[in-house]
Amino acid sequence: MRIGVATVQVPFIRGGAEILTDGLVKAIREAGHEVEEISMPFRFAPVSEVKRSMDVWASENFEYMNGYTMDLVICLKFPTFYLQHPHKVAWIIHQHRAVYDLWDTPFTEGLSTTSDGQALKQDIIQRDTQALNGFHQLFTIGKTVSKRLEYFNQINSITLYHPPKLDSHFYNAPAEPYIFFPSRLEGLKRQHLLVQAMKYVKSPVVALLAGDGGQKMALQKLVEQLDINHRVRLIGRLSDVEMLGFYAHCLGVFFGSYDEDYGYVTLEAMLAAKPVITCNDSGEAVEFVIDQETGFVVHSEPEAIAQAIDDLYFSQNNAAAMGMAGLERYRSLDISWDNVINNLLYK
Repeated sequence: MRIGVATVQVPFIRGGAEILTDGLVKAIREAGHEVEEISMPFRFAPVSEVKRSMDVWASENFEYMNGYTMDLVICLKFPTFYLQHPHKVAWIIHQHRAVYDLWDTPFTEGLSTTSDGQALKQDIIQRDTQALNGFHQLFTIGKTVSKRLEYFNQINSITLYHPPKLDSHFYNAPAEPYIFFPSRLEGLKRQHLLVQAMKYVKSPVVALLAGDGGQKMALQKLVEQLDINHRVRLIGRLSDVEMLGFYAHCLGVFFGSYDEDYGYVTLEAMLAAKPVITCNDSGEAVEFVIDQETGFVVHSEPEAIAQAIDDLYFSQNNAAAMGMAGLERYRSLDISWDNVINNLLYK
């Protein structure tokens, strides 16, 4: 088959969505098909730019491509859902969260208080619902995304899990006294919760935060304000080899992102046989972490996170057992590209 993978990208910002797209294209090609990623830039603001992007994608007819025809189009992100093709499959990474679950939260910078924002919300939900009801098949990357789709659009979907980029390279090593949190340094990832928690930690554990992003300076300032430079380090971007090593040797992993769509960090920790501390409002991570068995699910409060960190340190045999239970749980979930391809292409 000849397959198009439709997505959007914010230039110079690369995260889980781009890793997913690369993995999907590679898996389709390895399955013996011809595949092309088709992408356009996306701007979150102003409202007029969001609407323009919606209209551009709605005007795209993927039936006609300079003499070539596509047998199947896989749409990954808003607003690619609006393109025209007789055989479309959606594997939804997420919708435009600013008008869905992030509406009227600090993460949307007052969008809900403007008439333009309110009109955009109504327009997107209406057009999403209409467009997605016309798809041949509807899949999502996580149960959290499926639940949102059902709640806001009254549409059912099937969850397809896929593996992290380096899934076959993770390994486990003896634990050292640090909690690891690799992620883009942005507000939704809530690194500040771990930083604040370190003020309450009684054990000699330190926190290592890997990654870069818009919150780097604010997080460093917070560390200094709390006078915990000796407990928290922002170690920047890591190579793949370095990342694998930090996972392998950590005591545990913290991932407290807000209402996360999927979250590779949780799965990567499980592959490295490390326990995960997550929060009860962290979205898909809660679908993977079993409280007291593969890690801890706690309230998104610094004191609760600190207690979980201390529990790992003072009961390290139990922490190791939790990590191994997480690895076994990962293996039981059929998280593979073969499963993704079989569903997206052949169902």
